[in-house]
Order: sequence, then structure tokens, then C-alpha cells
Amino acid sequence: MFTRLLVGIDGSPAGDAGLEQGVVLGRQFRSTIVVAHIVPDGGGRTDVSRLLDAARERVWAGSLTAEVIETSGAPDLELARLAQGVDAVLVGRRGSSTPSPALGPTAASLIRIARCCVIVCGGTASAMRSCAIAFDGGETSMRALELAARFASVAGTVLHIIHAAADRMRALQVVGVAEATLSLQRVEFVTHIDSGRPGEVIARVLKETRCDGLFAGAHAARRGGPADSHVEEILRHTEIPVLVQP
Repeated sequence: MFTRLLVGIDGSPAGDAGLEQGVVLGRQFRSTIVVAHIVPDGGGRTDVSRLLDAARERVWAGSLTAEVIETSGAPDLELARLAQGVDAVLVGRRGSSTPSPALGPTAASLIRIARCCVIVCGGTASAMRSCAIAFDGGETSMRALELAARFASVAGTVLHIIHAAADRMRALQVVGVAEATLSLQRVEFVTHIDSGRPGEVIARVLKETRCDGLFAGAHAARRGGPADSHVEEILRHTEIPVLVQP
């Protein structure tokens, strides 16, 4: 399911974390790792050859096939373009010029525009041996559930369904869809329903279950208005890789 992974690097710790997560995930699926360095329009050039050579060596050290790409332009647009030929694109949680927000500008934009799964990595690589799905019943949440189910089937792990809602009866109806889907695919699961803001509920369940990977849809379910992205709220409360499905 992850035969080709794209990793954007820029020489920052966040970029290094993305590459490390790509290697860890790639070893589970024998993936080809496509490493890309985007020189921003008007930006100064670094020693690109040395940067890409070091990345290639890291991928080879993981016994994986590496492809390296150097191009220029807006990093988010170029990565979105390159992502059309891969199964997922991995980016660091924070941009090199953004020290404090949960998401750097490139990651935030990719979540909006990329047509494949965007994996927002944590500060350290995760083996993703125990994963959860932030499920709200929306379209992108359903696609995230399908991806999580395939991952759990391959990894042979239990999948934790997390749903935040004040109305428990309504919540049971929503998670029932996820439970039926996973049951049909014979994926073992545990359901968690709690009231509160999604980010806070998810963080609490992740801490209790010690999950080290999270799947989520790119947009919240419609509730009488336009669907809004809730990924940034989730990312503010987590430090593990979050696989965001468009």
C-alpha cells in the first residue's frame, strides 16, 4: 500500500525527521523512497548535492531503493506535483522558518492541496505498531478509515476508533459505521467515545492507549455548514505521526 514514499527535505531537523520516518515506514512495505529538495523561488542555494547524497545513503542504509530529485519553485506546489506519482508524502511537523506552530506553511498547504496521503511526522520516528483513527463519519474520514484498515491488516495490529461528541446516541450511530467497516474486513478494533474538543479527546485516548500512529481525514464532517479542517487542532495535541487522507 505504500510502495512509493515521497520525502521533502530542506536540511532542517523537521526534514530529517520526515526522512527517518520514511525509512522506518518504508522498511515495513519495502518501499522506494523518493527524496526531494525544493529550492524556493528567490531562496539561496545550499549544498544540495551533499544534502541529497546524505539522504540517499540513509535510505540505502535501510536496505531500500532511493530516488533523489532536485527542483525549484514553491515547496508546497512542487511537492504536491511530485506526490501525484507516489502513495504518500512525508513532511516534518514544523517548517524550518516556523519554530513554534504545530504545522509549518508547507505541511499546512500540502494537507489542503495534495491528492494523496500526507504524513505529518513527529520529532522522532515511530514504528506505528499501534494505531488509531480519528473518525467523525465525514467523507475524508471514511477514506482515512479505509487506509487505516488496510494498514492494520498488513501490520496485524488493533485499530483504535476515536470519536469526540457530546451526544452519545449520535456518536454511537457515527462509530457504528466504522465498526461495521472494520468488522467486514476482519480488523480488530476498540472504540473510544468521549466529549470535548477533538484534539483534546484524541490526545487523551492516545496517551491512555499508547498509540504511536494516527489516521485522520483532511476535513471535519459537515454539520450544517462548510467542512473545516481540524487537522491543525489534532496536531497541536499530538507528537506522533498523523496520516492525513484527502
